[in-house]
Amino acid sequence: MGSVSTPEYDAIIVGSGFGGCYVLRRLREAGLKCLAIDDAGDLGGVWYWNAYRGARVDTPVPLYEFSDQKLWQLHLKKDILFNTRVVAAEFNQADNLWNVIDNAGVNRTARRFILCTGFAAKPYIPNFPGLDSFAGTSCHTSKWPQEGIDFKGKRVGIVGNGSSGLQVIQDVAPEVAHMTVFQRSPTHALPMRQTPLQDKDQIKSQYAEVFERRVTKFAGLDSEFRPKSAVEVSDEEREAFFEEIWTKGGLSFWLGTYQDVIRHPVANKYADEFWRKKTLPRIEKTEIDELLAPQEPPYYFGTKRATLEQRYYEVYNQDNFDLISTKSNPIVKVVPEGVITEDGKLRELDILILATGFDSVTGGLLSIDIKGVDNLTLKDKWKNGTSTELGMMTDGFPNMMFLYGPQGPTSFCNGPTCAEVQGDWICETILRLRRDNCQFIDATREAEKEWRDLVQQIGDQTLLPQTKSEYMGTNIPGKPKQMLNFLGGLLEYTKQINGAFEKGKNCFIVYWLASDCSRRSLLTFV
Repeated sequence: MGSVSTPEYDAIIVGSGFGGCYVLRRLREAGLKCLAIDDAGDLGGVWYWNAYRGARVDTPVPLYEFSDQKLWQLHLKKDILFNTRVVAAEFNQADNLWNVIDNAGVNRTARRFILCTGFAAKPYIPNFPGLDSFAGTSCHTSKWPQEGIDFKGKRVGIVGNGSSGLQVIQDVAPEVAHMTVFQRSPTHALPMRQTPLQDKDQIKSQYAEVFERRVTKFAGLDSEFRPKSAVEVSDEEREAFFEEIWTKGGLSFWLGTYQDVIRHPVANKYADEFWRKKTLPRIEKTEIDELLAPQEPPYYFGTKRATLEQRYYEVYNQDNFDLISTKSNPIVKVVPEGVITEDGKLRELDILILATGFDSVTGGLLSIDIKGVDNLTLKDKWKNGTSTELGMMTDGFPNMMFLYGPQGPTSFCNGPTCAEVQGDWICETILRLRRDNCQFIDATREAEKEWRDLVQQIGDQTLLPQTKSEYMGTNIPGKPKQMLNFLGGLLEYTKQINGAFEKGKNCFIVYWLASDCSRRSLLTFV
């Protein structure tokens, strides 16, 4: 390490969604000079960009909120730079600062570099030949034009049927002239059960209890897995319980079911059969039964993210709807007039929507050219697989932290809950180091390997590795297959990160700003 220089900022934060806002607020209140930078034109993170028709969250009130209701009254915007994209960041060993460069070429320096890019920052756009030649309106759901799209009387094609694709399909169905859905595999859509809330239903005096309880749940929500086995209970008990959580709606049938549904093939089959029994009566066109709710599912239930619907299956009963399986009849190319499939047929379109998902969890981080010690790039370090310590740091990148990223609870955790748990750890760590005049922290390679192995070990106890999905990184061509999320649950994750500084754990090294810049255990200073 070199000399110590004075930075422009104590911390530069990338992103102004849940994570960015929470960290900005906490560090600013502690007296640190901070700047958040966001490519978007306003607050919201993923919900600024995903302004597509029918957009819904899958979490009920008040769980999809910060526990501190005053957060949005803190005038955070004065320390946020909007419409600015961070394109590169480099740890300068000569002055021990991060140089953060934006798309206008402006270089800002900071002691700490905190990435709050989220898990869905980089859309995945398949390499369809001729895509740029399409003469109509085309966009990815995560890059929806802020002015909206007029679907009335239009011929619409939608590629993908995950959460965003499903929501667009069911929302615009009543007004299109014709819709063609290009589906690779069916989605396990669950009933949202959305109902208007009256004032009497919103008992805000109980919110504190709700927020306190959610951090003890597996996914930071109000559901918890049932400790019984779906295989061991009687048929009658299992059917009654499935009916109960189905009626409750939301993600209960996924994250509030028997604990072995995600682990045991037979238990999983029971859940899939119940889902199919509930879904089939809503599909009037028997010729598409096997496309929407196949008797032999192509993947285990719950090993792809469950989607929530309101009238999804009914829209396929319309005469002006076509459903194309891209497994048996793939898209060959896009032409100015529309889409040509392998059977040689041209589907003429006015609008083409790509609901093709994301380069999840790591994509947002790797879209920035980040260089750490000895010019090691993050992209090179992770080219054969991601490795982190606690899902918040990675060796060789001092004072760089991230949340809602790889090997954290991320895709299996409620966004604001995760932002608070990880944000608190990051901010408390920074403040502890600052208090003891320890300006730099880095993960150890040994701790990284242990954490990566733990994440993989827990994931291997489930059925997820047997499915091609964003959870494993296998939805992106060429991306290494590995478990990208910590599946031990939020409570266990919190125990792990809070125990990282226990005596005898060599998780981190710190740099004490003295003449010899000696490296010491963090425990020396806390």
